Amino acid sequence: MQTNILEYLDATAARVPDRTAFADENTVLSFCQFREAGRKVGTWLSLHSFKYEPVIVYMRKSPESLAAYFGAVYGGCFYVPLDDEMPNRRIRLILRDTQARVMICDQETAERATGLGWKGTLVRYRECLETETDGEALAEIRRKALDLDPVCVFYTSGSTGVPKGVVCCHRGILDYVEHLSETLGFDENDVFANQTPLYWDASMKEIYATLRCGATTWLVPKELFLFPVKLVEWLNRHRVNTLCWVVSALTMVSAFGALDIVKPQCLKTVAFCGEVFPVRQFNIWMKALPQTSFYNLYGPTEATGVSTWYHADHLFREDEVIPIGKPFGNTQILLLDEEGNTVTEGETGEICIRGAGVTLGYYRGEEQSGRAYTQNPLNPWYHDRIYHTGDLGRWDGDGNLVFVSRKDHQIKHMGHRIELGEIEADAGLTEGVIHCCCIFVKEKNKIVLFYEGVVSKAELTRSLRRRLPRYMLPNTVIQVPRMPRTATGKMDRRELQKIYQERRKNQ
Repeated sequence: MQTNILEYLDATAARVPDRTAFADENTVLSFCQFREAGRKVGTWLSLHSFKYEPVIVYMRKSPESLAAYFGAVYGGCFYVPLDDEMPNRRIRLILRDTQARVMICDQETAERATGLGWKGTLVRYRECLETETDGEALAEIRRKALDLDPVCVFYTSGSTGVPKGVVCCHRGILDYVEHLSETLGFDENDVFANQTPLYWDASMKEIYATLRCGATTWLVPKELFLFPVKLVEWLNRHRVNTLCWVVSALTMVSAFGALDIVKPQCLKTVAFCGEVFPVRQFNIWMKALPQTSFYNLYGPTEATGVSTWYHADHLFREDEVIPIGKPFGNTQILLLDEEGNTVTEGETGEICIRGAGVTLGYYRGEEQSGRAYTQNPLNPWYHDRIYHTGDLGRWDGDGNLVFVSRKDHQIKHMGHRIELGEIEADAGLTEGVIHCCCIFVKEKNKIVLFYEGVVSKAELTRSLRRRLPRYMLPNTVIQVPRMPRTATGKMDRRELQKIYQERRKNQ
């Protein structure tokens, strides 16, 4: 039984040392090369007396940045990933929160890092590689390691505008990767295409499954997501057979008709997560790739990324929602009402998660952790932590969990309780709508629907009138050239609020 995520890398590098582990258009690292790079970084950290502490990895997205992550773990520390596309303000907030003493950069990010006003030790990745590996020191670090030690801290958006660091440990990641790999059938023949930023927990699907199984992960050039046909051609060129992508990336391909021009030739598995997959777009993918297995995955960063899965093996009607399914092994889903009681089948409750995948809490955030991670209200006998997701769900007649909406996306309007996600789902069924998102402007008591697509506002409004009761109709419909998104690919509702307020000022 593994107790440390490095055991994956050590075992796989010994079994298939020359197989490609991680690659992009500039760099290809075999498992042996990847492991040795990590061990050199770990030795450098040990020699400079960095231990049991955060290591900032501020590098461009590359196989080398991944090697630096695992170097931090070899050195007995934990990594905090940054990215060259992050704004300086966010980086400074993270540096202030972590109070990190050391940062690993590459040639491109080092200059920018020096201008951040940070006072710690800055080292270039290439300098770490010049270190002679100290096997004894690394072995001693491993002997002292526990499965509850942190591996990484992923910073998510905070409600106050200050990022929150979620602390993931060895035990949680091992549990997550084992069940994910077994359920989706990952093995050494998988070729992944990583789409998400490496500072987001969604990237763990490919990274850790690659290490466990001896698979290969290609890092997709970000510019390809502006050219769907070229993106699919790139997947074919690298014989990618497994995608674990956010919904927005998949809908970008289908909504712009790329699958009518060129089809992915090797795909056997497509796992999607992050948002509700519009049924119209999902059906396009399934019709184009009838032999491919599709999985809907759900889970927050605070539960190490993925908690439930659903094998979507058929086309869905327009009035259906794709379930998020059943919990992975060693995970329990509780649906609780406002009083902490379980709800019955068909009733809506908050999705709460229990199991080894629940993370250690927020980094230096005891008060925030105390609100989100609480004692299981169904268990008064011993310490039993659960995580409150803030998502609403219900059990369907087949025992599958169905996502309803965010708690903070449930509004009271014209005397009715309304889920904004329901409006979005119906808007997404309209021909010509590529992406859409609803916000609620409290001070004006208005529902505002934003959409990207070729359909006119008048036609979209007529379509919604046929589908929705009057009290759910948006008060305002706004067409935008491109929907704003967060760095992790989700709809940026804060930015939409700003767009709405700016439009009002100019009217």
